[in-house]
Amino acid sequence: MTKNKMNPKVDAFLDKATKWQKEFEKLRTIVLDSGLTEELKWGQPCYTFPSSAGRQESNIVLIHGFKEYCALLFFKGVLLKDPNGILIQQTKNVQAARQIRFTNVREIVKMKRILKTYVHEAIEVEKAGLKVKMKKTSEFIIPDEFQNKLDKKPALKTAFEALTLGRQRAYIFYFSQPKQSKTRESRVEKCMQQILNGKGLDD
Repeated sequence: MTKNKMNPKVDAFLDKATKWQKEFEKLRTIVLDSGLTEELKWGQPCYTFPSSAGRQESNIVLIHGFKEYCALLFFKGVLLKDPNGILIQQTKNVQAARQIRFTNVREIVKMKRILKTYVHEAIEVEKAGLKVKMKKTSEFIIPDEFQNKLDKKPALKTAFEALTLGRQRAYIFYFSQPKQSKTRESRVEKCMQQILNGKGLDD
């Protein structure tokens, strides 16, 4: 496939990047070689596959950076074979997405061929229409800090259970992410009123 067109919004994102700029640029080149469409979604470079029959395009892979690493995030990474054992599940509640993490440009250059293979497989997964079987909200592990509040405050429990399953999952993910209990507790405290008001995390 020929290299696809670069999106000016992603150019602007890279120009402003104060960390991982070289790594982002190298990852961008590798992903664009696969012929995916480049967009900026959630403030990050996102690569999509045009769908057939007028459906919305499908998200394949995202480039994003954190304090200690930058990564390629495959939206349906759990369905990839991962013969190299390099895919990482961010937290135990993340179902579909998987990351490949990097800490410098050399790692990316060294893995260029492997990364292209993974991107190609991710496209094939999408072409085949494969779906990730999602767990029910009831199967998720609710962090203790939130469970304690639900047990002590019946109104909060009622309000939470009245939310759509998607909103419930979003809160559980959000509360589960921090490693420290103190941070999880703080997130729960900040969101309690929003839950009582019947609103989702992003409403």
